[in-house]
Amino acid sequence: MASKGLVLVTGASGFVGKWTVIELLGSGYSVRGTVRSAAKADAVRKAAAKALGGDVGDRLDFAICDLMDDAGWAEAMVGIDAVMHVAAQILAIEPKDSNVVIGPAVEGTRRVLRFAADAGIKRVILTSSIATVGYGHGQTSGKRIYTEEHFTKLDGMKFTWAYCIGKTKAEQAAWAFAKEKGLHLTTIHPGAILGPAVDDDASISLQMVGGLLEGTTPAMPSNGFSIIDVRDVAAMHVAALEQPASVGQRYLVTSDYVPFPEVANILRAAYPDRGITSKSVPDWIIKLFARFGGPTRQIINDIGNEKHFDRSKGETLLGRAFIPAKDAILSAAESLIELGLLKPAAK
Repeated sequence: MASKGLVLVTGASGFVGKWTVIELLGSGYSVRGTVRSAAKADAVRKAAAKALGGDVGDRLDFAICDLMDDAGWAEAMVGIDAVMHVAAQILAIEPKDSNVVIGPAVEGTRRVLRFAADAGIKRVILTSSIATVGYGHGQTSGKRIYTEEHFTKLDGMKFTWAYCIGKTKAEQAAWAFAKEKGLHLTTIHPGAILGPAVDDDASISLQMVGGLLEGTTPAMPSNGFSIIDVRDVAAMHVAALEQPASVGQRYLVTSDYVPFPEVANILRAAYPDRGITSKSVPDWIIKLFARFGGPTRQIINDIGNEKHFDRSKGETLLGRAFIPAKDAILSAAESLIELGLLKPAAK
């Protein structure tokens, strides 16, 4: 079967990156993944072969590149038909130096788009986030639904965090550069990404599930998340690539909104032997600790309110409903257990 084209996937060894590589290969494309080491390339190749049930070596190659360095990017773009910029720096806690997250997000995005434009590549799909959509709008309580028409206002946020700043500024830079250079840009905006891990290099986002199953999360915040399955995130990248109408558009990729205690309830019903906590952390404690940074800084803007994100535009592009959040939660749990990434259940 002839390849549909050669697609560059940045950050191919990440959680979303691996699944995007798998989705592209399964859809008939050839893929060049950017990774930071040969060992990471081997892991992606093994994950793709496992998921697709065979050797994919003739349609998958790699380039060693770093988002903060020009080296290798010109060579990586040779022969490429489209770029999917998936790579991101994600940390479990707020760093003391926010530039370790913001730098790769903003400078890295500019670098990838610049080298794509220099190579004559027009089609670019950027993995963004709901962090660039639903913040800084003055919501402090109650339920609110956000659409693709909303843009995060960093100057309207009482508490900013590095990931939100980096993603928001990166998207702004991408749209400005696309307009200047005539790139055909689409941005994809996932919520909290769960779903199955494909190997032991599991995503930080799966710690929400893993911490509950292991008992290392002794108590939960009250807030919730608009959850999406990683397989839908990958599928949306390919759907955007294949539908010209997606050029110039933003797409929210979120399924159900689920409060953290409900995530625990779902897991407790499926794994009653694991002794999953039912304790919650009072909101006032979250708000107090958020002033000093740490993990609470990353959720403080969601405490006391519900941020829902309209899924209709994304589901229309995909041509089907997104995978329910419950299924994304349970498939994440099942994969963590099967891969041996959790401590045994307490006896």
